[in-house]
Amino acid sequence: MAYQTLQQEYLQIPVVTRAYTTACVLTTAAVQLEIITPFQLYFNPDLILRNYQVWRLITNFLFFGPVGFNFLFNMIFLYRYCRMLEEGSFRGRTADFVFMFLFGGLLMTIFGTFVSLVFLGQAFTIMLVYVWSRRNPNVRMNFFGLLNFQAPFLPWVLMGFSLLLGNSIIVDLLGIAVGHVYFFLEDVFPNQPGGGRWLRTPSIIKMLFDTPEEDANYNPLPEERPGGFAWGQGQRLGEGQRLGG
Repeated sequence: MAYQTLQQEYLQIPVVTRAYTTACVLTTAAVQLEIITPFQLYFNPDLILRNYQVWRLITNFLFFGPVGFNFLFNMIFLYRYCRMLEEGSFRGRTADFVFMFLFGGLLMTIFGTFVSLVFLGQAFTIMLVYVWSRRNPNVRMNFFGLLNFQAPFLPWVLMGFSLLLGNSIIVDLLGIAVGHVYFFLEDVFPNQPGGGRWLRTPSIIKMLFDTPEEDANYNPLPEERPGGFAWGQGQRLGEGQRLGG
């Protein structure tokens, strides 16, 4: 019975969030069990171009380090904000969401080449957080019960937290930069005088991922709190109570 409940809950997770989060967890588990090593996963342009190890273009986004606080922290934020985007502003637009993944991943791969980053999963998470935060500017955030701020500040708060943990902020800055490029091209520039849409999801992606009809009985979780986690929880301005308090 418990297995069926767990399976049902798992299958209710939107498809892109479910696929990416599962891939990250399974990759980390495989490393922990010594089935594979990080040396087989990291981003290396020379090995990709010369030895045709093209899987590294994907696997470097799937490994977040050994199981520990940093891994759990990243997984919670990845799941939370990926799901909020998929059930929020990308509701019914799976192909557009996949295209954002591809666009963001391509930009990070290009930029990552110049800053010598070998794993880009954390930067990708920050990109998702950045896009969500800019699309929900009126949500008030509470971080670990210590800080209260508006959603657009969340990526910078996470960067500061990463700095306190002794991590390099280059990864966070890369995620913020790529997130801003996507947000500007998708949400800002088309609404400017003389602007237009530069990002258009290719028809083949729409054909593969978009379904013609949606389930009328589907009831998505509120965009500002899909996972029920207390880290970085939010509420919209004017709400009387703090969500998840």
